[in-house]
Amino acid sequence: MQRQHNRHHARLKRHRRLRNRLAGTPTRPRLNVFRSSAHISAQLIDDEAGRTLVAASSNERELREQLSGAQPTAAARKVGEVLAERAVTAGYTAAVFDRGGYRFHGRVKALADGSRSGGLDF
Repeated sequence: MQRQHNRHHARLKRHRRLRNRLAGTPTRPRLNVFRSSAHISAQLIDDEAGRTLVAASSNERELREQLSGAQPTAAARKVGEVLAERAVTAGYTAAVFDRGGYRFHGRVKALADGSRSGGLDF
C-alpha cells in the first residue's frame, strides 16, 4: 500500500511541476489527460476562466458501446479523435498538451496522436 501511495504522490508532484509551466487560454486551451487503470479521459480547459470547454472519456455511454472489447491504446486513440472532433466543432484548433504527470507513452501517446489526427494542433 505504501508503494502505491508513493507512486500516486510522485505523479501528483510531476503534474504540479508541469502545471507551473502550462496554462490554457481561451484561444489555446490546455488539453488535460487523466488515466485510470480501466479508462482514460481528456478535456480542454480554459485556465483563465477556470472552466472546461470540451471533454471526452472512454467511460461515456456512446463511446463505451463503440469501444467494448477494444485494446486500451485503441480506445485512447478513439477518445482523442472524439475530443478533437468536438473541439473543432466548438471552434478550437490549437491546444497545449498537459500529460498530467504520466509518461508520454502508451495510452497517453495514443490519445495525443488521435487528437492530432482529428484536427487539434499542439
